[in-house]
Amino acid sequence: MTSAPSRVPGPAAAPSGQPPVPERPPFAHFGPEVLAAALEGHPADSFAQFTASWDDLPADAHLGTDRPYRFRRYGSFRIHGDRLERLPHAAFFQDRSVNRVHGGVDRLFAPLADAVATGAALHAIVRALHERLPGPRAGIDTCGVHQIRVTATVRAEGHPAPEGVHRDGHAYVAQVLIRRRDVRGAESCLYDLQERPVHRALLTAPLETIVLDDRRVLHGVSPVRPAPGAGSGVRDMLLVDFFPGAGAGSE
Repeated sequence: MTSAPSRVPGPAAAPSGQPPVPERPPFAHFGPEVLAAALEGHPADSFAQFTASWDDLPADAHLGTDRPYRFRRYGSFRIHGDRLERLPHAAFFQDRSVNRVHGGVDRLFAPLADAVATGAALHAIVRALHERLPGPRAGIDTCGVHQIRVTATVRAEGHPAPEGVHRDGHAYVAQVLIRRRDVRGAESCLYDLQERPVHRALLTAPLETIVLDDRRVLHGVSPVRPAPGAGSGVRDMLLVDFFPGAGAGSE
């Protein structure tokens, strides 16, 4: 489904005698108002049903742990302007060079529920994210959509990124907070290609989002633990990977 990341291009060429055109920052971090605006005009219950669907995510069978702490569904789409075309369900693959824990094997996750895949909420969010990629959109016509829930208990923390500091192997990656309940931790951190931190953020407001250029920055998330006084906690995320589809060129 994905290809290995390419070399990062240098600054855009400028007319002779002028300095290079600066590159766009490799990430954008914005508050919930951006996606909330994209959802305006859609029935209020469509977003409520969308967020409620995280309560129906099956356990990730590829974790290899005694206690499941990650639950997920996955689907992919071709982007046709303002329209999304749902693609046949297929296994998710990452090269071992970008995922040292789960890379190199096909992982077949449960598909997105039909109501989610065809729902107005998901389509509006994906279109809004596609419009805000921190770099060129030419050829970026395909996306993978991950619904992920990570849980934590007083006896066992949850790991949003068990692979540590990493790339995902796409062109761009969007991280959207859906729900954060009775948890602490889960700080997102972005790094340059020498693994020096360039941005830290604790996503706390539903629909707060980070969109990053996966070829120019690395990322990681700290473990999830229950909040003081809570026996367990939940962190729900929508992750959207953007990349060129078949025939659109390679990354």
